[in-house]
Amino acid sequence: MSESRQASPPPVRRPGELGLRELGRWAWRQITSMRTALVLLLLLALAAVPGSVIPQSGVDALEVSRWKDDHPSLTPIYERLGLFSVYDSAWFSAIYILLVVSLVGCIVPRTFVYLRALRAQPPAAPRNLTRLPDHATFQTQDSSADVLERAATVLRSRRYRLRVDEAGDAVSAEKGYLRELGNLVFHVSVIVVMVGFALGGLLGYQGGVILKVGDTFANSAASYDDLDPGSLFGADDFDPFLFTVDDFDVTFLTKGSSAGTARKFNAALTYRDGLEGEEKRYDLRVNHPLTIGGTDVFLIGHGYAPVITVRDGNGDVAYRAPVVFLPQDPSFLSFGVVTAPSAEPGAIGLEGLFYPTFALVDGNPVTVWPDDLEPLVSLNVWTGDLGLDDGVPKSVYLLDTSNATPVEDADGKQLRLDLRLGDTVQLPDGLGSVSFDAVQPWVRLQLSQSPGKLVALGGVVAALIGLLASLFIRPRRIWVRARRADDDDEGATMVEVAVLDRSGGQDVTDVLDEIVAALRAAENSERDQRD
Repeated sequence: MSESRQASPPPVRRPGELGLRELGRWAWRQITSMRTALVLLLLLALAAVPGSVIPQSGVDALEVSRWKDDHPSLTPIYERLGLFSVYDSAWFSAIYILLVVSLVGCIVPRTFVYLRALRAQPPAAPRNLTRLPDHATFQTQDSSADVLERAATVLRSRRYRLRVDEAGDAVSAEKGYLRELGNLVFHVSVIVVMVGFALGGLLGYQGGVILKVGDTFANSAASYDDLDPGSLFGADDFDPFLFTVDDFDVTFLTKGSSAGTARKFNAALTYRDGLEGEEKRYDLRVNHPLTIGGTDVFLIGHGYAPVITVRDGNGDVAYRAPVVFLPQDPSFLSFGVVTAPSAEPGAIGLEGLFYPTFALVDGNPVTVWPDDLEPLVSLNVWTGDLGLDDGVPKSVYLLDTSNATPVEDADGKQLRLDLRLGDTVQLPDGLGSVSFDAVQPWVRLQLSQSPGKLVALGGVVAALIGLLASLFIRPRRIWVRARRADDDDEGATMVEVAVLDRSGGQDVTDVLDEIVAALRAAENSERDQRD
């Protein structure tokens, strides 16, 4: 005989204990509260600060590499925290997604509240209008119906929304519904702006390239020095075009405290939209980008590329090209490297500084003007193992000298070549010679696609309009009640008028006086017509 089993009673929930469903509701209310949205918005602003201060790999990979070399102890910590690619990091994405969820959960219910308020009728008149701060009373010999009809006409002419009470003794009017519409537009626009930024981050890209005068750029992933594509941006999404940098001109201020500051930049481009497109010209300037298809080309920097010729011990040209030197300060003191791996009897490496206009101070060159009026290159010479990878340097902007041998002068010090324009210096030990032949300018361009920028711009404009409407439109309510006066005033009608400013803080005495004056004027006009 099997033992009978009794069903176990359900677990007893202690007072105050939340079940799974209640816990979920509580968590949702916390996430979608306006307070949480404001906190997340502040966190997002704070999280964006490192992206503005620390070099980002998707914007300037070279600057990131230089920063890592200058801060070897901080580099592992920053890499673990994702600070070199803040906007792609998991923690930044988590804040952004939580903010979107919070705003959607916070705004959508309020949107329906604003819609109901936008369509609602004015509220019924309070029982005692004389208790409101701004009110007035007067008597008339007209009937209550005539007074209320007159009041409806006056208020309707001033674009008030009307409601006649069921008792038939009062008219309610309200104005300023666009304030609620402004609140609605502002809240919805916040979501539109975030959608626009999300579209740009997913479907767009941003890249940078340095081009010397005479260089041609074809828009493909391999042509960029640094590229930060969106998650859904593919190699086939690049707009097909090419352009050539024909010339570059920069004008520096020569007077006043701003002397030496660049005043005007102008890069002359020849471009084609598509490989078979018509050739066109464009003067690319700061804040005047070139738009080709859906891609914007911005001019964001410039510098100098001295033309260096390296001959080896046999007199053969081992290297001859303009070398991009990167500016180190506003005076355009610039750093660069030259690598001649095919030189005989050994590879030659040069690294040093370019001075656009130099002067000697205690025998050492210093930059005195950013324009290339009196250029000088000062180079240290290395030979041997330059850390090449199959004969190619790991970076065209950095020289690996960890296993290289410094070339020394007659005093046993590392050789430093100070070359003016047109100078040629012979290297010791039959290594060859180095010449400084010319100077070419280079420009740094930023190319980007932002498919959501018009969406974001429209959201920002709409949010601004909605915010202005919610700040400056004053919603008001007006009530007019008409009823027979006391028996002592037989035949008279008592008229009560009250005005309420819903936004608070505004003096509505003028509005009250205006309505009362309009009612009395309408009464006198009708009486004159009857007489």
